[in-house]
Amino acid sequence: MSSPTPDSLLGPADIRELAAALGVRPTKQRGQNFVIDANTVRRIVRTAEVRPDDVVVEVGPGLGSLTLALLETADRVTAVEIDDVLAAALPATIAARMPDRADRFALVHSDAMHVTELPGPAPTALVANLPYNVAVPVLLHMLDTFPSIERTLVMVQSEVADRLAAAPGNKVYGVPSVKANWYADVKRAGAIGRNVFWPAPNVDSGLVSLVRRPEPIKTTASKAEVFAVVDAAFAQRRKTLRAALAGWAGSAVAAEAALVAAGVSPQARGESLTVEEFARIAEHKEAGA
Repeated sequence: MSSPTPDSLLGPADIRELAAALGVRPTKQRGQNFVIDANTVRRIVRTAEVRPDDVVVEVGPGLGSLTLALLETADRVTAVEIDDVLAAALPATIAARMPDRADRFALVHSDAMHVTELPGPAPTALVANLPYNVAVPVLLHMLDTFPSIERTLVMVQSEVADRLAAAPGNKVYGVPSVKANWYADVKRAGAIGRNVFWPAPNVDSGLVSLVRRPEPIKTTASKAEVFAVVDAAFAQRRKTLRAALAGWAGSAVAAEAALVAAGVSPQARGESLTVEEFARIAEHKEAGA
């Protein structure tokens, strides 16, 4: 693999020129904030531990800042872009700035939430600057749809990063924390300042690392059954699980029976439970029937 030229990555002037040529203004509706700092995208690639044999999927490549940095290191990069103008322009940007790697790049013009297959070899890593407004559903969809993804590094709103990486007992521990942990070991992997984006967002950003569990959680309950318990527990997070799960179980008495059978206190609250405990509750739904 030939080493990239120093100017192969996009800087602030390049981003603005590209955007102007395309008539693109970042939209709040799609949560678009373009990274304009080459050092930041290289840092993301390093933090993601992208290897030369990795097949990386990127969601929301925008104008291609991170895409180019990923192509410097990875074997292949597949980018999923919903925006018509950005999707049309990206292959030309790759061809112009990294011609010797262009054949290692593929574009999927689609909403990431609807993607069920990708061209080429199965992805081994997911690295993305996720649009803030859809970050969690997109992340969970990709992890669920592509079990070959071993490592993930996403840049999200700092508050979302905190929620995803929160442990039981933390006040921001909730549905995203539990569901992400179903698939992976999750941790905060750094902070990103506002000045590396155009336009600069009104919120800070954070990096979240997810390393897929080597073995799925051992349970006889399906993912859908476990997630139904999680959703019910946090829909009324101030209530005890006996009360919060009454609708899910059919009654408070049935909920208490399921909780006792699972070895969980009916007086506990959802924010204190691990994903394994939620799975045990799901297994015992019929205990109170």
